[in-house]
Amino acid sequence: MTSGDGGPATLRDVAEMAGVSMATVSRVIADNYPVAQRTRQRVLRAIRELDYVANTHARALRGRGTPTVAFVLNDVRGPSFAQVAHGVEEEAARRGRICLICTTQGDPDRELAVVRTMREQGAGAVILIGGVVDDAAYREQMTAIAHSLDASGSRLVLCGRPPLGEGVPATVVEYDNEGGAYAIVSRLLSQGHRRILFLGADVNNATTAAGRLAGYRRALADFDAPVEDGLVQECDFGRAGAYENLMARLRRGRDFTAVFAVTDSAAAGALAALTDSGIRVPDEMSLVGYDDVDPATDLRPRLTTVHVPYAELGRTAVRLALGLRDGEASSAEQHAMLGTHVVVRDSTAPPPRPGA
Repeated sequence: MTSGDGGPATLRDVAEMAGVSMATVSRVIADNYPVAQRTRQRVLRAIRELDYVANTHARALRGRGTPTVAFVLNDVRGPSFAQVAHGVEEEAARRGRICLICTTQGDPDRELAVVRTMREQGAGAVILIGGVVDDAAYREQMTAIAHSLDASGSRLVLCGRPPLGEGVPATVVEYDNEGGAYAIVSRLLSQGHRRILFLGADVNNATTAAGRLAGYRRALADFDAPVEDGLVQECDFGRAGAYENLMARLRRGRDFTAVFAVTDSAAAGALAALTDSGIRVPDEMSLVGYDDVDPATDLRPRLTTVHVPYAELGRTAVRLALGLRDGEASSAEQHAMLGTHVVVRDSTAPPPRPGA
């Protein structure tokens, strides 16, 4: 919420809503003077409802400290996230900003708490990355966050996530997620594969997996290849989950000649499962991934995959958001779509001839 004049909520607004003096609100915020528990609860409730930025120390830092950029992600261990973080930090340092990296472990409530904290600390931009369930509840929450950050002089940046719609003050930096999947599946189809297993469907329909699945299905349809639910295997983006799920799928029958793994990490697990099952890649089974991170070249055979410009994704996110604040970019330039492309290596071949 905002104050009566349309600006950010003030200390006076909190005091009026809670029915106390401004001095009492200050004491609750500073937590340096005894305040009755019921009064404290009323003040804290008013702060939450008004979305009041109460950190006066942070306000002081805005005036004399080093401006910051916050990068919020699920897990720092993912190689693709690490590349984006490198790009964010590189561009932030070039602009004289300090980069703060925060993890959420996929918890939406923690993501919200981190965003609020970064707003209170006066971050010039708050960059969120990672697949989400793009439903009405998510859009409503993110829209409120975007307006809240904008009112406090910060900027919400959605990196690898879809835009929220017209009128929402947010920077969006995407990559051609569906197009990359379409291209790599089309390559398999042009080599003669007709039955291709998609390894990595997300039961929650998160945007990253959903986009890659959509590209897979579109390519099959354009090549008149079968689109079957039985050729879509659920698993997470990691190596261990891909290994276990592909082993389980192979026990039900080997009715496919190629595997499209949703990430390179999943492809590493898939390769291990195929090897442990006595299936040679690419002689008996072709395998492709997505991301073009380190495992792609470490695997043997080296992995054919989709290259995503992750470091440039991070650099662009910082450049657009801070460029808007610094007068170097306009609001019309706050949505970027980066391209993807297939990197051909050694893990694919035409399907084996029947009886070979």
